[in-house]
Amino acid sequence: MKKLNYFYMLALIMVSCNSWAYGGGSSSSAKACSKPKFSDFAPAENTEVAAGSIFSFTASGNTYPESIKVSAKGLPTTIKVTPQNAGNSFKISGTLPDSLKGIYARIAIDASAQNNCNGSGGWLIKITE
Repeated sequence: MKKLNYFYMLALIMVSCNSWAYGGGSSSSAKACSKPKFSDFAPAENTEVAAGSIFSFTASGNTYPESIKVSAKGLPTTIKVTPQNAGNSFKISGTLPDSLKGIYARIAIDASAQNNCNGSGGWLIKITE
């Protein structure tokens, strides 16, 4: 009986070791997600600006320029995208809607990068009357 128990224990160890060998980790061929990054916001956070003012920011080079969407207080804005530093970044500029007056507004950014990585960002400004 003891020999039979040792046999079962040995068989169980061999089966469990073989199953751990394949692991459940990620594949080495899987690409890491690198979200787009945004910086150099102008005007600066919490700055007072007039309605219809120009804003700008920089997006990282891995950002798909055609995917960049910018809104102010939920209203879409028209933007211009200019490559910089040999394609290592993009300068984005636009104009705030004239209809936004006397309120705080968040300039919200949404964009995509390689491997279907989506990123968002933004900043808050005060629009004077």
